[in-house]
Amino acid sequence: MSEKTHDIRPGQSIELLKALHILTRDGKMNQDSRRKLKQVYHLFQFIEPLLKDVQQQRGAVTLADHGAGKSYLGFILYDLFFKEQPEALKNGSHIYGIETREELVKSSEELAKRLGFGGMSFLNLSVAESITSDKLPASIDVVTALHACNTATDDAIHFALEKKAKYIVVVPCCQAEVASVLRKNKAKALADPLAEIWRHPLHTREFGSQITNVLRCLQLEAHGYQVSVTELVGWEHSMKNELIIAQYKNLPTRKPAERLTEMLERIGLQELKDRFFLPQVA
Repeated sequence: MSEKTHDIRPGQSIELLKALHILTRDGKMNQDSRRKLKQVYHLFQFIEPLLKDVQQQRGAVTLADHGAGKSYLGFILYDLFFKEQPEALKNGSHIYGIETREELVKSSEELAKRLGFGGMSFLNLSVAESITSDKLPASIDVVTALHACNTATDDAIHFALEKKAKYIVVVPCCQAEVASVLRKNKAKALADPLAEIWRHPLHTREFGSQITNVLRCLQLEAHGYQVSVTELVGWEHSMKNELIIAQYKNLPTRKPAERLTEMLERIGLQELKDRFFLPQVA
């Protein structure tokens, strides 16, 4: 290997990195490629401990990646973690890439076959369809959704809750739904001085994006998850670099559920209560 590839970890598939355009055809790396690889490793350092935790507890780990696209994340996770755990693969470790574009699903299937990544499957489904699909197991350990646009992130959270995921990792993108409802109900909401926060159109968009993620965090907490929010360092070129990680811990749910309900009512988002649904009380 040339000195230009010194950032690559030992044991990584050079063929995979070429297929993902991190390496050029002759195995070299330019500045843009090095930046992409740095981003991948930075994200991997958040996800690897979650995979290890699940695997240590039950001997295998299943992961569903929503809005997978070219399954960039899934392939990297498999290459860096799953393929190094042959016993866990025998015990059922598996990555499911879920994507609506059939051509991307087919190309990912071909690449996985070429690389011998037998513990990967790719499903031509929407996030919503995947919730009830019999092509996925009844439970999934880890659910990821990176830059799943608008309500697809919420569908991924819905999927994770239905599958009783222990860990949920999302990088939300293009949160337009809440902003549109804020716009629609703005005249009525302006009776509350708090509505000045989103009165101007630019602020409506920005506040809509911010409050969407706040509501998602409250929803996850209301379902018993411990939630942390950070940013993906090295992704500064993208404004969508907020990383939400949730771990199921069966925590008390009453207070976050009450806060979520109160916020929807005060801000004028009551019509979205089904989107940010709370656990059913027995």
